[in-house]
Amino acid sequence: MGFFLSIGSFPFFLFIILVGRSAIGLSWAQYDPQTQQGRTSIVHLFEWRWVDIAKECERYLAPNGYGGVQVSPPNENVIVNSPFRPWWERYQPISYKICTRSGNEDEFRDMVTRCNNVGVRIYVDAVINHMCAESGGSGTGSTCGSYFNAQNREFSAVPYSAWDFNDGKCKTSSGGIETYSDASQVRDCRLSGLLDLALGNDYVRTKVADYMNNLIDIGVAGFRLDASKHMWPGDIKAVLDKLHNLNTKWFASGSKPFIFQEVIDLGGEAITSSEYFGNGRVTEFKYGAKLGKVIRKWDGEKMSYLKNWGEGWGFMPSNRALVFVDNHDNQRGHGAGGASILTFWDARLYKMAVGFMLAHPYGFTRVMSSYRWQRNIQNGQDANDWIGPPNNNGVIKEVTINADTTCGNDWVCEHRWRQIRNMVIFRNVVDGQPFSNWWDNGSNQVAFGRGNRGFIVFNNDDWSFSSTLQTGLPAGTYCDVISGDKVNGNCSGLRVTVNSDGTAYFSISNSAEDPFIAIHVDSKL
Repeated sequence: MGFFLSIGSFPFFLFIILVGRSAIGLSWAQYDPQTQQGRTSIVHLFEWRWVDIAKECERYLAPNGYGGVQVSPPNENVIVNSPFRPWWERYQPISYKICTRSGNEDEFRDMVTRCNNVGVRIYVDAVINHMCAESGGSGTGSTCGSYFNAQNREFSAVPYSAWDFNDGKCKTSSGGIETYSDASQVRDCRLSGLLDLALGNDYVRTKVADYMNNLIDIGVAGFRLDASKHMWPGDIKAVLDKLHNLNTKWFASGSKPFIFQEVIDLGGEAITSSEYFGNGRVTEFKYGAKLGKVIRKWDGEKMSYLKNWGEGWGFMPSNRALVFVDNHDNQRGHGAGGASILTFWDARLYKMAVGFMLAHPYGFTRVMSSYRWQRNIQNGQDANDWIGPPNNNGVIKEVTINADTTCGNDWVCEHRWRQIRNMVIFRNVVDGQPFSNWWDNGSNQVAFGRGNRGFIVFNNDDWSFSSTLQTGLPAGTYCDVISGDKVNGNCSGLRVTVNSDGTAYFSISNSAEDPFIAIHVDSKL
């Protein structure tokens, strides 16, 4: 309150406008994903090894128009329950050495170089809110063998000591977050026992920035900031202000790293996504939760209601949002969204949801690429939600590629599913085109176009669909990119004929394996 009073006689509205413009001007570049022109989506290759990501950039991601890869945290972490190591150990840092079960620093550097050389950017999942849990133990039981003592707040490889944590700042008796209605608790106290770094201290900010600058200098294009909700926006900004520009070997001079912040905001809490817009983009968790309900037809939701999808559904502005159908947390029942979240386990509905996301202009899109685990559902929760990536005694298995281009060794590789890969290409083709030619039947059959470059039709009803619709596309014969591909001047799947007036006849059975059709100008014969 005193801050506003100190403005004195300066016109309040003008103050807000100037401050707002200044903040946007200083950090505008941090909303730009720095992808190559014409590449509009990224993929999260969750828990992949660096050597496998390097290969995937060259053999698949670049040829199919993917813009970049979100990688798992690359810095040294505590080893938990060897050899049965959970995925979440990657979110328990003990130093900023690039040294994990995904690979060492040399392998990381090679991956970044090879991916950048084919125009695929790398985004690091940066865990900077905390170190490992207080119960994390002590000794050298970490991925690079550095000494630490969690109880004493001693992380000698950074180094951090007891001075560098928020133990004194947190006002709860437990030292942990006890209510999410108190923003100070959420940001100053321990999340799930994880030792909360004092990002208000310049020393800590500098150590974090040094880590991120090392990655920037290697050639990464940006960062997902894990647990951003648990850091003060001003502290994040202070770290970002210390960051280097991107490596000019691959990026234009003066380019800033892309920033997207993990803020779970489903409404009703003390912390809102909008508080973080000044630092970069923010994860829109309402997106997957609400789209899952619509596609599942829960609570009376219908696809016809998606006509004003985006800001009309109470989402953040499109140019601030990073969107996804599922992520590594909520596909396991954690994070946000609950049971409505669609994942690869619901493949038919999942492909429709991802197809809709990639066709619709809202937000910057991220595709999930997962691994399988043995589920054990008890009382609606998976008791095996902790299981780490496919491994042999804790060593991550290679991502092998089958003859049909799917992945082996229990890697799911949704990004390689024809329907998803072709919709990534669809999004590239229609980039910049307006949302157009909406049609619906008042229920769960909908269609829409992207200007004069693409058109998509869904049948999520329990009866068949057949109708002539205005596509907005030039006349000709098109290959449906959901049922097949355009190969050597022919279609391996369905054909769609667009008439001289832009109309086309579509027919989709309610029992079709993939009850949607998509065409675009590059799929025209």
